[in-house]
Amino acid sequence: MLSTYLKLLMTAVFWGGTFISGRMLAESVAPFSAAFFRFLFAAVCLYAIIWRRQGKIPGLEKQQILPVVLLGLTGVFAYNAFFFSGLKLVAASRASIIIANNPIVISALSMLFFKEFLSPAKILGILISVAGAITAISGGDPLALFSGGIGRGDLFIFGCVISWSAYSLLGKRVMRDLSPLTAVSHSAAVGVLALLIPACVEGMPTSAPGYSLADWGNLAYLGWFGTVLGFVWYYEGIRVVGPSRASLFINFVPISAICLANLILNEPLTPSLLVGAVLVIGGVTLNHLPVPGFHRARLKAPS
Repeated sequence: MLSTYLKLLMTAVFWGGTFISGRMLAESVAPFSAAFFRFLFAAVCLYAIIWRRQGKIPGLEKQQILPVVLLGLTGVFAYNAFFFSGLKLVAASRASIIIANNPIVISALSMLFFKEFLSPAKILGILISVAGAITAISGGDPLALFSGGIGRGDLFIFGCVISWSAYSLLGKRVMRDLSPLTAVSHSAAVGVLALLIPACVEGMPTSAPGYSLADWGNLAYLGWFGTVLGFVWYYEGIRVVGPSRASLFINFVPISAICLANLILNEPLTPSLLVGAVLVIGGVTLNHLPVPGFHRARLKAPS
C-alpha cells in the first residue's frame, strides 16, 4: 500500500514536471512537432507494454473506432497543440494552476450533459477553484482582466482544459468496453497520425536533426515519465486504493510544477501565484469530497 501511495505521489511530480519540460521545449521546438514526437514515443512504449502483458495488440470493433478517434483528436491532438503553444507564452507555474481546474470543468460538464448531481459543497468548490485561477492569471488584481483582457497564452492553456475535459467525458464511455491502457494506447496512435501533417508543415522532417540533446531529453521525459509511466502508475493506484483517493494526488501537480519551475526555470513565487494555487487545490479537494445521503448519478451517453 505504501508503495502505491509513493507511486501516486511520484506521478504527480512527473506530471508537474511536464510543464517545465514543455516550457523548455517551446523555446526551440514547434508545438505540433513537439507533440508528435512526445506521443510517437509514448505510443510505441504503450503498445510494447500491452504486448508484454497480453501477447497481442487488441483490435477495435466497428462501433469503437469513432469514439477512439475522438479521444485521440481531443486528448492528444488538441490538448498538446494548446499545451505547447500556450507554454511558449505563459509561465509553467501559471499554466499548471489553470490546468489544475480540469476536474472542476469536468464536474460542471458532467452536470450539464449527463445530469450528474452537484452538491452545494461541490458548487462551492467550483467557485473557489475558479477564484484561484483568476487570482493567478490576474496577478492578484481581478479587475485587471477587464482592462487588459486575457492573454493569448492563457487562452491556449484554457484550450487544454476544454480539450482534456472532452477527452475525459468521452473516455468514461469508451472505457466501458476497453481497458484504460488499450484506450489510451489507441488514442495516442490516432493523435500521432493527426499530428503528422501539421508537424510536417512546421518543417519537422528537416528541423528534427537540429534538435539539441536537451530537446530530445525533454521529449523523452514527456513521452515516458509524463505519459507512459505516469498513466500506468496512476491506474495502478486507482485499482489498489480506489479512484477517490487516487484522484486527490492530482492536487500535488500544481504544487510540484510551481516548485520545479522555481528551481529549474527561476520563475518567481509571487503571493498571487501561491494564493491562487491554494484556492485551486482547496476547491478541487472540496469538489471531490463524498456527500452523505447522496449517490452520484450514473453517467449516460447523450441520446
